[in-house]
Amino acid sequence: MTPLSPSTTRDLLAKLGHQPKRFLGQNFLVDGNIVRKSVELAGVCASDAVVEIGPGLGTLTSALLATGAEVWAVEKDRNLHLHLEESLLPVSGGRLHLLEGDAVECPLAGLSRERAEQGFKVVANLPYAISTPWMDAILSGPLPERMVLMLQQEAAQRYAAQSGGKQFGAISVFLQAAYDVAPGHKVDASCFYPKPDIESYLLHLVRKPAPHVFAPQVKTLIRACFQQRRKQVGGLLRGLLPDGGAAWIAQLTAAGLSGQTRAEAIPVELWRHLKV
Repeated sequence: MTPLSPSTTRDLLAKLGHQPKRFLGQNFLVDGNIVRKSVELAGVCASDAVVEIGPGLGTLTSALLATGAEVWAVEKDRNLHLHLEESLLPVSGGRLHLLEGDAVECPLAGLSRERAEQGFKVVANLPYAISTPWMDAILSGPLPERMVLMLQQEAAQRYAAQSGGKQFGAISVFLQAAYDVAPGHKVDASCFYPKPDIESYLLHLVRKPAPHVFAPQVKTLIRACFQQRRKQVGGLLRGLLPDGGAAWIAQLTAAGLSGQTRAEAIPVELWRHLKV
């Protein structure tokens, strides 16, 4: 398993001739407690299929493989991909499927749709720069049973934000229509090498018994409403839907709201009824 301390991680990076790339969010976990917590929260066991995004030096990957799970991982950095090919693939017993590529374009890291529909989990130290576009992609389905994600705290707050606040947005709606946000916790910068300049959070998501996946056209419509947050949804929908949004506005009214309501004040449950 990849060493878990700043000094040994620094030494390994030097041996590989690798300089951490800020634009790829390469802040490597060096705290074994966080690695164990991530695996435990996801409840990973030997029968599981697990997707990992940005495995980096393979620290979390090794812990996932140690449970007996089968792991699909996607790494964009060529140098780190080669390191994983040499260090982990030969000892994985065929349970590691390693893909070189962009996680936004390959959100399931090469896991087939057929296998994904049988059930899978996501455990990842997610590169902060791609967290929202990747999340948007994964929420198109098939949906993982659980996700345990290391995120920028600001992103985690947006995902978990409740209606009525400025942090509540389209991604909050898409995520909370499908997942319950379970207890997670803040992660100190000292748990990474190099230390990030931002606060981090371990987010734990559990799929709802009846998750809702928005159709692409509806997602586009919801984004349009949040992009003009100061405008009333009735006025926004008037030019975007054949009926001017009358049917949905009637549902808002029945819930004690109206067409004069702004997007951030509308609860997730009501957004689920919006149709194109």
